[in-house]
Amino acid sequence: MTEPKHQIRALHTDSTVTVYQAYAPEIGLPAARESRFPAVWQRDWMTWIKPSFLWMMYRCGWGSKEGQETVLAVEIARDGFEWVLRHACLSSYVRGVHPDRATWQRQLKRSPARVQWDPERDLHLQPVPYRSLQLGLSGEAARRYADEWTVAIRDVTPLAHEIHTLVSGGDLGPAARLLPQERPYPVAGELLNHLRPGEQAGRPAVG
Repeated sequence: MTEPKHQIRALHTDSTVTVYQAYAPEIGLPAARESRFPAVWQRDWMTWIKPSFLWMMYRCGWGSKEGQETVLAVEIARDGFEWVLRHACLSSYVRGVHPDRATWQRQLKRSPARVQWDPERDLHLQPVPYRSLQLGLSGEAARRYADEWTVAIRDVTPLAHEIHTLVSGGDLGPAARLLPQERPYPVAGELLNHLRPGEQAGRPAVG
């Protein structure tokens, strides 16, 4: 069955959703140890969170890139996650979603969150036909993410390395079984209507 091109897939429970980030050890290790972001974490900067484990692996090189050696699974409250979706704006202008470019620019400027849909990745970190959600948080969204919505933070760097070792050895079945069980995230349609490029009013999806 063909996957919907723009659909949120995540590891989630009735009350939380897990997103991934990667940091240098001086940030990531204290965050995992205390299950909260340390004071040195920049709450005034934009931070990007990703519900897709494999997209995070693509971004951080399985935890090998400088400054991204510690991979974190951050469990946040679903209420907070959905607040972000409700207040987010697409990071680029899409005709048919936004009335015009000027309106989009105003929305983007005042929005505390932005959305990108990037190609999801397979175990070889190659792109697949459907998209993976990325959320950029700034201002109120970043502060609330760090200090209100975070329920738990786990260091999943060893898991990333284990899966990478299996993939490198050609053991794709065992590697796939270790992946977080990301399922379609249940959200009301109207929550994503303004965030699904090219799918309004029967328009074809755009790349």
